[in-house]
Amino acid sequence: MAQAYCFKCRSKVEIQNAKTVTLRNKRPATRGVCPRCGTKVSRMGKA
Repeated sequence: MAQAYCFKCRSKVEIQNAKTVTLRNKRPATRGVCPRCGTKVSRMGKA
């Protein structure tokens, strides 16, 4: 699983419901949800 930084929890968390997306500048990213607080988290690059 990929990890991302959650700004609400202020720690690195495993991305829940991770999905690979393409940003507007054509770069890949991984988006999902923080398992602790439910905030959206994202990480640049492929997972």
